[in-house]
Amino acid sequence: MSGPEQKPYRGSVVVLDDEENMGKVLSKVLQMEGYHVTTFNNPVKALDYLKSAPADIVLSDIRMPELSGSDVLVRLREWGIPCEVIMMTAYGTIQGAIECVKLGAFDYITKPFKTDEMLLTIGRAFEHKRLKDMNSALSEAYNGREAADDVATGSSGQEHLLLGGAPSMVRLREILERVAPSDSSVLITGESGTGKELAARTLHRHSRRQGGRFVAINCASIPESLIESELFGHERGAFTGAAKTKVGLIELADGGTLFLDEIGELPASLQAKLLRVLQEKEITRVGGVAAIPVDIRCVAATNRSLEEMIRERTFREDLYYRLNVISVEIPPLRERREDIRLLANRFLRLKGRRHGRDQLRFSESVLEALERLPWRGNVRELENLVERLVVLAESDVITTEMLPETMGRRTVSSSSADGVTKLALSAQAMVEEVPDFKVARESFEREYLEALLRTHGGSVTEAAKHAGMSRRSLYDKIDKLGIPLTSIKVES
Repeated sequence: MSGPEQKPYRGSVVVLDDEENMGKVLSKVLQMEGYHVTTFNNPVKALDYLKSAPADIVLSDIRMPELSGSDVLVRLREWGIPCEVIMMTAYGTIQGAIECVKLGAFDYITKPFKTDEMLLTIGRAFEHKRLKDMNSALSEAYNGREAADDVATGSSGQEHLLLGGAPSMVRLREILERVAPSDSSVLITGESGTGKELAARTLHRHSRRQGGRFVAINCASIPESLIESELFGHERGAFTGAAKTKVGLIELADGGTLFLDEIGELPASLQAKLLRVLQEKEITRVGGVAAIPVDIRCVAATNRSLEEMIRERTFREDLYYRLNVISVEIPPLRERREDIRLLANRFLRLKGRRHGRDQLRFSESVLEALERLPWRGNVRELENLVERLVVLAESDVITTEMLPETMGRRTVSSSSADGVTKLALSAQAMVEEVPDFKVARESFEREYLEALLRTHGGSVTEAAKHAGMSRRSLYDKIDKLGIPLTSIKVES
């Protein structure tokens, strides 16, 4: 009988614990989850290893001979080793772990810990590091160190993580700059993969809270049975298995920014409690009685329509208005196609450096093909595709033959209406045949939008929903292409 299947590679973890058996157990669990694990029971040897082979995550016990976990953390930070550190403690007090968090540790877990809680914390740390790596590369590019193909991105001179010269991106950066200094709650909307967390981090970086922690929580990734304890923490003995007091993520965000991603997935039972936190600026741990004051700025994000959820009575209206003091919409990638070339080249440099293939470049035909794709997964899909191409490229020039076969069958339309789909196919063929790509694209967009509006009786609202666009974006397109709405003839 075979054992459980090992999951795909996720990242590297160094486990540091003077108890050898603990290291073996953690190694076995993490390897089955797709992590490459190296274990040490001597902190000095672990530090020597990390100098030459930095890991994504370091999981370190706090109390060890020779060096403590906090000593390890301080040295890693002094040396500039780019890893996320999670502390482990088996002692009655968690004060040492909290001090480590203040020194820069990502989080801490208490022994004995549940496997799913540990994996949840490590998963959040790994995603946090991935985003920081991407942020650094994009910021470096934006600040002119890779200026070969920079585009106009605004005149503020500030560091931004959301690159692009499309008008919608310029407006977005202007809004973020104006909103960042305030303490008002912000609701960020947009499709999956558009960069909602990057926008939230930009708000934090340019706020008065930039010296505090940015605590990101994906409400959809935490099991409902754990989410209350994760958010609010719990007291010792609050429930079976609560052997130690745990500080919640909201409390850890005190003095900083709390980012609630996929807020629409927050269970109804916790929506009222979150509303109270935002109103009263205090929390109560699970099983506790004392109110703990918290000073946080709340930024939430969703790819769902909260207004529709309110109508369906699955999301509290009062919480919606508390979160939606300021709204920010991230445009999908297909609505800013002029930025695709810039982003693709940035990701190519980032992934090329990571895989030791700095010499790679795109052929012009590939870049044109990328500009025609629908990008239902947005910037995240583009990033993943570029990494695939970097890994599989057999020469220094990435050509269209290297693109996945399925991409040749994808159209720039996400419509399911037969008439609109046929128009998209014919328009795409026209774009490929006409030498002037810009003219062909504009012609396609005009014909597509006219057909889409006719299909929906001239209703901009319904047409926008069908195309996966916001009403504002569709109106901008209509205005840019000079489509007079009065000329739209509805076919009976």
